[in-house]
Amino acid sequence: MSDDKKKIKKIKSTGAMRQLMGEYFMELDEAAKTGSAKVAWCTSVGPAELLRSFGFKVYFPENHGALLGTSRLAADLIPAANAIGYSPDICSYLTSDVGSYLNKKTPLTRAFGMETVPKPDLLVYNTNQCRDVKDWFAFYQREFSVPMIGIETNRNIGELTGDIVKDLSGQHRALIPVMEEVSGVKFDADRLKETMDSSYRCTLLWKKVLRAAAARPAPLTFFDGTIHMGPAVVLRGDVRAEAYYETLVAELEQRVADGVGAVDDEALRFYWDGMPVWGKLRGHAELFAANKTCVVASTYCNSWIFEDLGTWDDPFEAMARAYTELFIVRDEDFKESYLRGMFKDYGINGVIYHDAKTCPNNSNNRYGMPQRLLEEHKLPYVVINGDLNDLRLYSEEQAITQFEALVEQLQEA
Repeated sequence: MSDDKKKIKKIKSTGAMRQLMGEYFMELDEAAKTGSAKVAWCTSVGPAELLRSFGFKVYFPENHGALLGTSRLAADLIPAANAIGYSPDICSYLTSDVGSYLNKKTPLTRAFGMETVPKPDLLVYNTNQCRDVKDWFAFYQREFSVPMIGIETNRNIGELTGDIVKDLSGQHRALIPVMEEVSGVKFDADRLKETMDSSYRCTLLWKKVLRAAAARPAPLTFFDGTIHMGPAVVLRGDVRAEAYYETLVAELEQRVADGVGAVDDEALRFYWDGMPVWGKLRGHAELFAANKTCVVASTYCNSWIFEDLGTWDDPFEAMARAYTELFIVRDEDFKESYLRGMFKDYGINGVIYHDAKTCPNNSNNRYGMPQRLLEEHKLPYVVINGDLNDLRLYSEEQAITQFEALVEQLQEA
């Protein structure tokens, strides 16, 4: 495997994305300091549209968790959470974020001049990802003595039945009285529709971004996607996110038209399943680029495509469906079918499964799925052991050896 590092091709729109994210955090900081708006904390796949319809500024602790991972602060902060009883085996987003709070240390200070994360007026969760998010928010409920409400979503869902949707729709409606009380604003169905329409347009644009990588050569990589997904996570329902993705889509479409690939002389196309190793994004991007390999698609980035938001007349049914159609919520049969389609759509040559130690809900290699898909599709794969944030659980030497083996196997085929 080549040791030469390839220069990562910068996406020009990155500057606009960073400016937008800066505006987002500055607005949160101002709201928390001045009381100009109420601040709601929301899990990343929670009812953000509903919160925005009440005028809340919405903060996502999971986004902060990813920032702790990319800044490589997490491993130094996690022990503080462990010391107060939070196991090293639970979500390292949770433990690094709690450690950040306890140590009064955040990457937002260096990036945006913020002394701390914005204090919440309301905590809103959805357990569609895992139970950890509820326990995570419960810590802050005890710290800040503010209301906590949420959605309890079924797990391991095969068919999304009418009964499931009815239950979840009702749970979304039941959030309204507390949101009204905390915000001081009455529920406005028209405002919710406006917010959801914007979120739907954003999701279609984000889908275009990711689907652009089906082109050969692919104009962006999975590693690009993990960075540019920021507005789709924290600003869906805000028209500024739409404007940003219109700019990004235009740039990527121009790359496709000009035959410009994110990786020079792209020869192999990989799929990444599971969480990113946040502290190693650049290293991984350079490693694959040096070997003419493009990681073109992932389960993770596609988790923020919510097409059901715009396909149902009842906004509560739309939210219930959109936030339960997620890959992470579904059963093994659904997941296998989904991956088959992705492998075909993106012309995948090999698969990387990331077994994230502290994220069992988003590690899909533990119950025989890679072996079953190998038997059916004959696609070589590797499983790397690591973690989303805790780099103490990741062996770079071992992972590089595994990546090398997969590339060499395909090159020799």
